[in-house]
Amino acid sequence: MTSTISRRHTLFLSLGALAGLPALAQSGAWRPDKPIKLLVGFAPGGSSDTVARLVAPKLGELLGQPVMVENRAGAGGALAADAVAKSPGDGLTWLLAPSGHSTMAAMRKSLPFRPVTDFAWTTTLTTYPMVIAVAPNSPIRSMADVIETARKRPLSFSSVGVGTAHHLLGEWINSEQNIQMLHVPFKGGTAAATEVIAGRVDILIETMTAALPFVQSGQLRAVAVSTATPVAVMPGVPTVSSVIPSLQYESWLGVTLPGTTPPAIVSSLNAAIRTTLADPAIAKRLADLGGAAAPSTPEAFRARVESEIARFSRVVESRKIERE
Repeated sequence: MTSTISRRHTLFLSLGALAGLPALAQSGAWRPDKPIKLLVGFAPGGSSDTVARLVAPKLGELLGQPVMVENRAGAGGALAADAVAKSPGDGLTWLLAPSGHSTMAAMRKSLPFRPVTDFAWTTTLTTYPMVIAVAPNSPIRSMADVIETARKRPLSFSSVGVGTAHHLLGEWINSEQNIQMLHVPFKGGTAAATEVIAGRVDILIETMTAALPFVQSGQLRAVAVSTATPVAVMPGVPTVSSVIPSLQYESWLGVTLPGTTPPAIVSSLNAAIRTTLADPAIAKRLADLGGAAAPSTPEAFRARVESEIARFSRVVESRKIERE
């Protein structure tokens, strides 16, 4: 009996030890033989850069090679995307893809790459709502007020640039409600928020990551979030879809590889990212940034991108927005 229990105990410990090992090590899946470049299409310090630098060390640990974040800013992220699209499919060059990839595809007359098929859509990393906010003294208290007021007098909304998700979300509201809010683009989120705080622009449309500090400090008042359900970090703030049922949207960041990358490499990286996002410290940091860890299958990620390009293309066409 003792011998049987001992053998069982030893087997249990062995299985437990194996369960604790990274999935990649257990499966004998792809592992890189050189350092990896993770390209970010924006300057250091932004949300894309922050998330890239958050996950890179853990992914390097799991894969056995350092993951080096490289900022290649320009053309709204197109420079970095083009570099990855044209890289070898050896798993050594990744793109930190933003949800702006979809709006860029909807807004540009042409791109130096095919926005879907030139990439292997590996997984999303995080998703976060967009926030509709106003100055604290604004008479607008709800999404219904936004629509009602826009029917009576001109309203303006700020964004971080023409063709961004911020811009096209405002135009989506215009299209769905047949109203004419005026788009006022800025070159950055701080300038866009400052003008709303000062009362020179009526409405801010911004990511949760960027809007949350202004709302928490009382400089702005959130009236709605773009997700299907309310979010915990903004208790009591209803959804846009409670007034406009068809309008549900989450901004996201994810990892893509060149389109020629073999499925085995995509699968291995997907597994490594899932393990990384399951780390409680990383999940908490993403939550602190106003988002949530959100791994997906490659198929679901690609379908999401295709659906968003189609959705925003319809907005561009219905609003007669000039493509760049």
